[in-house]
Amino acid sequence: MTTYADLVTNMLCLFVLLFAFSQVDVARFQEVIISVQGAFGVLDGGSTLTPEAFPGGAYDDATLQWQAEQRRLEETMEKIKEYVDTNDLGNKISVWLDERGLMIRFLDTTLFDLGQADLKPEARLILDNVAQILVSMPNRIRVEGHTDDLPINTYRFPSNWELSTNRATTVVRYFIEHHGLSPEQFSAAGYGEWHPVAPNDTVEQRAQNRRVDIVILRSSVSQEEPPSRMDREGGVPDE
Repeated sequence: MTTYADLVTNMLCLFVLLFAFSQVDVARFQEVIISVQGAFGVLDGGSTLTPEAFPGGAYDDATLQWQAEQRRLEETMEKIKEYVDTNDLGNKISVWLDERGLMIRFLDTTLFDLGQADLKPEARLILDNVAQILVSMPNRIRVEGHTDDLPINTYRFPSNWELSTNRATTVVRYFIEHHGLSPEQFSAAGYGEWHPVAPNDTVEQRAQNRRVDIVILRSSVSQEEPPSRMDREGGVPDE
């Protein structure tokens, strides 16, 4: 009589055979494997999926690298969360993992005063601590600036494009010039008011949209970008 474990094992064998005869994105394959592990956790009498369970090298070095990177991102996230909690910065900094990588979000006026792109003194201390954590990360890092929908029209910032881009490049330059982080790791982008996370109907909602995101990119995501790319929709910070 066929047991439930036998049925699951047969299904997995079919899945591995299909994988062997096709070209599959390794990161996506790993996500599926993790999903199967969580759903069943059954193989050969109850053992979970391991590299030895995949004949022919289907569970290859790239998959193991994906797992190592995932652990590294999780450990980095925990370090940043510990810093945030220890210094009571939960209302200023948010940290989470998503499909792009590790997201570090600086909310509202944490780094910059309204309408400005010069780091506040207390912002430098925050970035100093973040830099000490980022220095051990080999991943590419993308810094993204966002504004609310209130217009700006100054000599330095003709629009929110320039303001958001200047803020992103200011953070990048601080990491490079004050902490010696590799320029080849970084890219910067400014999105103006065009990627809101909330409606711009209230003061509180506009504060949510004013933000700077540091994204520690997964290797599978960073491969989509050319090396040492610097997006500058607007200007760069004044010397």
